[in-house]
Amino acid sequence: MPGRSSTPPPHLTLNTSSRGTPAAIPNKHLPVCSPGPVVRGLQTPPASPPSKDAVDESPFITGSDFCDDPPLFTITADQMAQALEHMATQPMPSTEQVFPWLHGLHADNQIQLAFFANRRKSVRKAPRIRSITLVKTGGNLCSSKLKGAISPDELLPPSSDETMFIECDPREGFSVRNFQIQACKLAMVSDIIVYGDEKTNPSETIALAKRISKAQRQYEAQNGYPRCMFNTFMLNDSFGHVQTKYPDLVGIDASGAMTGNVVDFFYWERYEMCAMSKASEISSNVFLGPTPDPALDAGCMSDQTFDLLIETNDLAHVPDAVSLRKFRGLLERPNRKGPLHMEFASSGSIMPPTWSHSEVDALMNMCKWIFEIANPQEVRPSKRKTSVEDEAIEMVDIAQPRKVLIHCTDGYTETSLLGLAYFMYAEGLPVHDAWVKLHREKGRNFFAYPTDVALLTQIQPRILQESPRFNGSVFHVSDPKWLSQLDGSLPSRILPYMYLGNLGHANNPELLRELGITRILSVGETLDWPRDVRQQLDWSDENLMMIDRVQDNGVDPLWDEFERCLKFIEDGKKEGGATLVHCRVGVSRSATICIAEVMNELGLSFPRAYCFVRARRLNVIIQPHLRFTYELLKWEEYQRQRRNEPLRRELEWATIAREIALMNKPYSR
Repeated sequence: MPGRSSTPPPHLTLNTSSRGTPAAIPNKHLPVCSPGPVVRGLQTPPASPPSKDAVDESPFITGSDFCDDPPLFTITADQMAQALEHMATQPMPSTEQVFPWLHGLHADNQIQLAFFANRRKSVRKAPRIRSITLVKTGGNLCSSKLKGAISPDELLPPSSDETMFIECDPREGFSVRNFQIQACKLAMVSDIIVYGDEKTNPSETIALAKRISKAQRQYEAQNGYPRCMFNTFMLNDSFGHVQTKYPDLVGIDASGAMTGNVVDFFYWERYEMCAMSKASEISSNVFLGPTPDPALDAGCMSDQTFDLLIETNDLAHVPDAVSLRKFRGLLERPNRKGPLHMEFASSGSIMPPTWSHSEVDALMNMCKWIFEIANPQEVRPSKRKTSVEDEAIEMVDIAQPRKVLIHCTDGYTETSLLGLAYFMYAEGLPVHDAWVKLHREKGRNFFAYPTDVALLTQIQPRILQESPRFNGSVFHVSDPKWLSQLDGSLPSRILPYMYLGNLGHANNPELLRELGITRILSVGETLDWPRDVRQQLDWSDENLMMIDRVQDNGVDPLWDEFERCLKFIEDGKKEGGATLVHCRVGVSRSATICIAEVMNELGLSFPRAYCFVRARRLNVIIQPHLRFTYELLKWEEYQRQRRNEPLRRELEWATIAREIALMNKPYSR
């Protein structure tokens, strides 16, 4: 990571339009997570019980007076480091203390108020909590960025004449995923430290600090806080001094390079995605994996040396016979240095029922061509003609097999059509066996489009007939029932013994058995199985668990169910099986349980566990709502307490929410 450019890209901010945002990871999408029906008795949250871990309202920070009107203070790097460390080691406020306030309750948003507050004005007030917020003068967070720092425009209106905080609560609509407002909401109940980089004129920092102090006075008056309960400080040490003495507080150094000292969600999602889809051999000398990325840690990359890299992407075409002959000649050059690169059309590019025979011919020729260069010992010298063009491709003896990597950005989506077709051809497997064996025996996670399922099922007889390793009759191959219910995606393997999926996966018990899944944990959604299925497949009641009355509505808690759910998953692990955790879509309620288990099993902090699960959900982005996310941070506290470890968060709530909002912004419509 040292020396890498900053992530997220410099133009990605919470307050910009979608224009100029970075390219999202291909095929990822944000599914719609309905809050579900409003159940009588659940329209409003229950009254908050007395807080068990209320935050001390005394200031975290001590500093020196700078001026009285408005009140401003200065602070040293030592004092700032001590204050941030103190905050990181304090328990977070209880969930009941900060919700529904964190959801965003604007006075004009009648939908949000009716759902969460139901005219109870008491829950609209800001809770008695305090935090620390760092604001960088100028707002350029691409360099000299301290841990958790935000830009002034995330807190203040654009006009420098206005001395109030922006209204971050949404005026209209309903959402339980307002991650983009959390940094601002927490800043309003924070002691705020303003700092600049080496190029910042001190007068700019003073002017910004005065605006913030005046905004704090106005906010205190509006919300009934004592005057000067929250204060504004200016860092009087240079950024270079902080970088030298407290490197753990620096996320991006003065040159704009990531330091690696602060958890970076963009980096860790990419790292975990590549670690999950790390290149592995699916058939002799043929590998599937992500596009090699030298910016990532070598620990998640393959240690293999490849002769040929085949990248599958949406802009590529299927190579014709002339191109294949050309690449064959290049591969055999004795003075060739490094791997040879070529491209192939991505998954979903051949669309039933309009696909042409020439497209299938090209796919088959590609599979044969790869097999011949990877397994020359099984190919006799011959001269054959392609069915695409009247061109002869001369097959000659090759000195040694060539290692081939079929790759794409995420390592599991665009490669799936070519990877599955080749696996069927090279191993002589029907599509249903290829699906299961590639996942279970070869350990590959992959996502195929429904069109790929239809195509491979239709051309299965031809693949098997031309396969060098299929010995049976194509007329005696029958497809299992579960294949017809498959939409292309398998449940996501989060851990060897735990899968994350949707209600469709849960209602396909034959598929689950094929994958070695022996238990089902249903979070808020009921299975819809035919009466005789449970008996036929020997699904006992003890292998099914239902967590009832948990809607994805930002009100219903999951905390009380964590221990019971994790014990059910653990029992399945002890039996040598695997558990499917599902809700309706597989992104919020069930994802929350899976993150809790990853934190419990691997001992990861919430930010790292979140990226771990997010990467392994394949083409779907997990979306635990605000309350579930907050509960998981409290779960981290509990985990540390149970392991007799001192409480210390890697990142604070406002920073985590801000990072999640930035990660999801490229996918928002």
